[in-house]
Amino acid sequence: MSGSFIEIVIFAAIAVVIGLRLYQVLGRRTGYKEQRPQPTNGAGDNVVALPDRSAARAEEAEAGRSPSLAAGLTQVKLADPTFEREPFLAGARAAFEMIVTAFANGDLSGVKALLSPAVSASFDKALAERGAGGQHVETTLVAVDDATIVEAAAERRVARVTVRFISEQVNLVRDAAGQVVGGDSRHADRVVDLWTFERDTRTRDPNWTLVATRSAA
Repeated sequence: MSGSFIEIVIFAAIAVVIGLRLYQVLGRRTGYKEQRPQPTNGAGDNVVALPDRSAARAEEAEAGRSPSLAAGLTQVKLADPTFEREPFLAGARAAFEMIVTAFANGDLSGVKALLSPAVSASFDKALAERGAGGQHVETTLVAVDDATIVEAAAERRVARVTVRFISEQVNLVRDAAGQVVGGDSRHADRVVDLWTFERDTRTRDPNWTLVATRSAA
């Protein structure tokens, strides 16, 4: 009995050590599984990332003013104890840049894994309509100025987080001959988007999926 008990204690200790090491490696991967290379339009630096802490500070301040947001973040944290705001926002910002640029290029094949079936179908439809009219919209993402969590909730272990992105984009409309018939290449528009990401915390997949997009009023 004493020998069996000692063996159990040893195996338990080993399991704890292995578990701690796995948590250190995987437990903080709360954003996207990998940083994919960012596609470009072939016209230089179309995406200018501005890594800073302003978004996290703004989000924390807003959470303090909004009890519902604070409660939502608590729900997400309870559903996924590894959730951390700054790594999540970094992943969300990277996904935003990749998806917007891919849509501007008219090729979503490299970002399909980040899109829900409904969002993917909606984007495909928009691309098809854009090409059928003889004119097409050319979008260049100049910079992402801010990314802030504005909504959060968790239901049945499914976490949803909405991020407000403030970006600068150059939007041009070209005709079939490639001539600019709308917009100004010298002027960047300030665009505010609300993107909702979702993750089933019951799975081992640490990736978040884009499930809804809308423009801020």
